[in-house]
Amino acid sequence: MYNSEYDDLSFEEQLHLTESLIRRRHNQQISLRRNAQLLQQELSFEAELLEDNPELAQTIHSLNMQEIQAQQQGLFGAMQGDSTPKGQSVWNKFFPGLGGK
Repeated sequence: MYNSEYDDLSFEEQLHLTESLIRRRHNQQISLRRNAQLLQQELSFEAELLEDNPELAQTIHSLNMQEIQAQQQGLFGAMQGDSTPKGQSVWNKFFPGLGGK
């Protein structure tokens, strides 16, 4: 991994930069691994919650279908030249601040 901007650096400085890069990448990998573990725990908890509550699962499915339909209508409107912004996300109505709009 040769980088010409290192040419003016001493061996010790190059070594320090290399060690810093290795540490940074190692820390990123640890962080990514931890995030993956947390996401897996969250998904397992969500699956258990939905399994124990079929009504909740149906409600979430209905909301997701409404969200998909709203997005499709917005996309169709945009393709027809309608540039007026549509309403909030279906989810944002229940959880303000969740949606990006």
